[in-house]
Amino acid sequence: MSASSASIINSSIFILIGFPGLDQYYPWFSIPFSSIYAMVFLGNCMVLHVIWTEPSLHQPMFYFLALLALTDLCMGLSTVHTVLGILWGFSQKIGLDACIAQTYFVHCLSGIESGVLLAMAFDRFTAICNPLRYTSILTNSRVIHFMVTILMRSTLSILPVIIRLKFFHYCRPHNLSHSFCLHQDLLRLACSDIRFNSFYALTLVICTLLLDAVLILMSYVFILRTVLSIASGEGRLKSLQTCVSHICAVLFFYVPIIGLTMVHRFGKHFSPLVHVLMGSIYILFPPLMNPIIYSVKTQQIRGRMKKWFSLKL
Repeated sequence: MSASSASIINSSIFILIGFPGLDQYYPWFSIPFSSIYAMVFLGNCMVLHVIWTEPSLHQPMFYFLALLALTDLCMGLSTVHTVLGILWGFSQKIGLDACIAQTYFVHCLSGIESGVLLAMAFDRFTAICNPLRYTSILTNSRVIHFMVTILMRSTLSILPVIIRLKFFHYCRPHNLSHSFCLHQDLLRLACSDIRFNSFYALTLVICTLLLDAVLILMSYVFILRTVLSIASGEGRLKSLQTCVSHICAVLFFYVPIIGLTMVHRFGKHFSPLVHVLMGSIYILFPPLMNPIIYSVKTQQIRGRMKKWFSLKL
């Protein structure tokens, strides 16, 4: 082992791998990535602004959408400095404390987004399967309780494994697989006893992401059964159209996260570029697509944006 490698291993500095072997193309890569981050920030801020300023959107469905947009905005803010820092040639190094903080925010925000998608599924289930009691079931106080529960579940449940990362001994070369820090990536470099972190993280995924996905699927089974019982074809189509945006948001979130998990579990012999690509899709695709799909498919938001832009012009 060289002296430089030994010094890196013994230090608390980690190297974000970026796009291995493509360093000379970083100036070109920085253009689309910078554009994507700009669209993430602009799109989600616009959704938040429209919901905040339009009284007719002060409804449970749009409260949950506002929390989703805020979560996507924070996901972009938590990773932009490392991803663009690498592509702009500033630095590929990150300290242990900063890496652990970024790990916490990335995984915490993923948990929040999963919880919000579940709450939105319950909103659609109530609106379609029990429309006469919608306002009595989803009151403002109950929506606030849902939001607080989602935030508390995600922010607190992940703390035990995050705190333990600080006390691990990282004896392997400090090269991380992505342009940002992930829990499983840091575990790969640790020489301490990681069994608690591995077991707890797996349990957490099962009890949150997997359980949320199962409950979302069950809600749509009931929704589909109710929709099929509607006599008119126009009524069925109208009911299903109210769910299109949410179904897309669920797919945008769960497909990348499942893909990234599969790559980490079974793709050890894949090219490092596959890991980097899946990681980039995981952090950027949902925050980019959610405001687009909700702006296009949600009539109230689309109408408010048209009105807003016409006034500006």
